[in-house]
Amino acid sequence: MFIQTETTPNPNSLKFLLENDILEEGSIEFSTINDCENSDLAKSLLQIDGIERVFFGKNFISVNKSE
Repeated sequence: MFIQTETTPNPNSLKFLLENDILEEGSIEFSTINDCENSDLAKSLLQIDGIERVFFGKNFISVNKSE
């Protein structure tokens, strides 16, 4: 799987561009473990110390860290 990182205007956020689509349409935001009922990946990312938000787009994942 090909993954490329990209900076964002937010210095506390990093975008991971994926080779394949992970969603057919729309987007999903996760900010608590309770939000992650249908996503083991989002749950795992939010369990990392300092990660406060995970956002899935069609072919990318954005991760925000706390300040």
